Amino acid sequence: MKKKFIENGIEYVRNGDYYIPNLTVPDDKVYNIGRYGRLHSIFIKENRPAFYSMKMLNGTWLAYLEEIDTSAMEMVDRLIKDMAVKQGITEKLKAKDQMAWVGAMNNIRHSAEEILYKDLLFR
Repeated sequence: MKKKFIENGIEYVRNGDYYIPNLTVPDDKVYNIGRYGRLHSIFIKENRPAFYSMKMLNGTWLAYLEEIDTSAMEMVDRLIKDMAVKQGITEKLKAKDQMAWVGAMNNIRHSAEEILYKDLLFR
């Protein structure tokens, strides 16, 4: 009997009378996955289990979540800046009436996050 062999791209090692897949973690990279990556992770696990399994088996799940999180943060930042300019929310308003500025920026942030959820995270 062979000590080890490769079948379908998976290496099997003999352990007694059985062949056990020699599975390892692909890399030791530390991934920075924030709020949006975690939200997307929950959505994918619940609604697209085949996609989740494929990414896990390929070893690309964490890299995928980090990419989604990064692009989501960039999208929210860009949307907030664009919406603030279109609505005329400026530093002048911040200096004049701080509470009005905070309220307007909170509304803009919530609107930007709703757009993000619809277009990127929950699709």
